[in-house]
Amino acid sequence: MDSPWAIMSDPTHDPVLFAVPFFALFIVLELLAIRFLDDDHDDDLLDGADAHDGGTRARMGYSAPDTAANLASGVGSVVINLGARFAALVLYFALWSVAPWQMDASNPWTWVFTLLAVDLLWYAYHRASHRVRILWAAHQAHHSSVYFNYSVALRQKWNPWGELLFWTPLPLLGVPPWMIFFAFSLNLIYQFWVHTETIPKLWAPVEYVLNTPSHHRVHHASQKQYLDRNYGGILIVWDRLFGTYAEEHDVPVYGLTVPVTTHNPLRLQYGEFLAAFRDVRRARSWRERAGYLFAPPGWKPGEPTLPPESEVVTR
Repeated sequence: MDSPWAIMSDPTHDPVLFAVPFFALFIVLELLAIRFLDDDHDDDLLDGADAHDGGTRARMGYSAPDTAANLASGVGSVVINLGARFAALVLYFALWSVAPWQMDASNPWTWVFTLLAVDLLWYAYHRASHRVRILWAAHQAHHSSVYFNYSVALRQKWNPWGELLFWTPLPLLGVPPWMIFFAFSLNLIYQFWVHTETIPKLWAPVEYVLNTPSHHRVHHASQKQYLDRNYGGILIVWDRLFGTYAEEHDVPVYGLTVPVTTHNPLRLQYGEFLAAFRDVRRARSWRERAGYLFAPPGWKPGEPTLPPESEVVTR
C-alpha cells in the first residue's frame, strides 16, 4: 500500500485531473447547443435573461459574472482539497491499518462494493448537508447560482471536512484509502454531466435507476415542491428508497429561495458561516447555540416548524 504522500503525488489516483479537458469541451458544446439548437430562446439564453411569467421562466444560459464565480470556485476547491485530502488520507490510513480485514483492490467485487458504498455515503452526506446548518453553510455555495449549466458543476465548496468525515466507515471496513478517493472522483465526474438544461428526460429505465439532468434540475430548483429532493450522486434509487425523490414537472427556477446578490467567491463560500456565527453570538442559551449550528437551516427558537434549508442564504 502506497503512503499518503505517494498517493497525493501520483496523478493517476485522481481521475478528475484527466477529466478537466472534457469538462471544458462539454461547456463549449453546451454553448454551441444553446446558440444553434434552441432558436426560440437564443437571445435569452446567451444574455442570461430571466423571463418570469406566471411562475415559469425561459431557460437561461450563461452569464459572464456567474461563470467567472463558478470557475473561481472550482479552482479554489482544487487548491483547498489538496490539503484536506492529504489530511483525510492520513486519517484513513490509520483507520485502515486497524481494520479487522483489508479488501483486495484487484478483486472486481471490491470495486463494486466501494463504488456502491461511496455513492450511498454521498447520498447520506448530501442529505445531511441540506438538513444540518453547519454542513449547509459549506454546501450552499453550490446551489447559489440562478443558472444551471455545466459551469455551475464547477461551483464546488471550499470546506470539504464534513464530506471527508462521512467516508470514515470505509477504511474501517477494509477499503484501501486510495480506492475511496478514486471512487469518489468517478462519482464527481459522473455528476458533471447532469448540470444542464439542454438534455431532456431520458429513457424511462435510465431515469428510474440513474441520476440524470432531469433529476438534478429538481435538486437545484427553489420551488417548494422541489426542495430537499433528489440527493443521489450516480444512482437515484437511494432517493426512491428513502423517500426523497421528486419528478420534474414544473419548469425549475434555480438558486436559493432568497437569491444571493453577489458573485464574490469568498462571500459565496463563507457568508453563511458568518451568518451562523452571528446567530450563535446572539443566542441566549446553549440549546439555542446548538440549534443555530445543528438544526436545519432557517431554524429559530420557539418556532413550531422548521423551514426548508434554502431559507438561509449568503448575503
